[in-house]
Amino acid sequence: MAELTPMEDKVLKALVGLDATDENKMKTADNVMKKVNMAKGMVASALINLANKGVIKRVVREKASGYYVIKA
Repeated sequence: MAELTPMEDKVLKALVGLDATDENKMKTADNVMKKVNMAKGMVASALINLANKGVIKRVVREKASGYYVIKA
């Protein structure tokens, strides 16, 4: 698995803690932000980096993108 920054690791653990483990259980950046108690911009950046590294999947939806873990 790709090396993760401390921020990415924290966001990944939050997604796992929120049980975002498949497309039917995906969570938004807001859900993760509330779980880790960090600024939305920082969380959004970490989510994009994790998606680029292939650790999570980003699903673009009409209102807000959803995220779920594909490699934990």
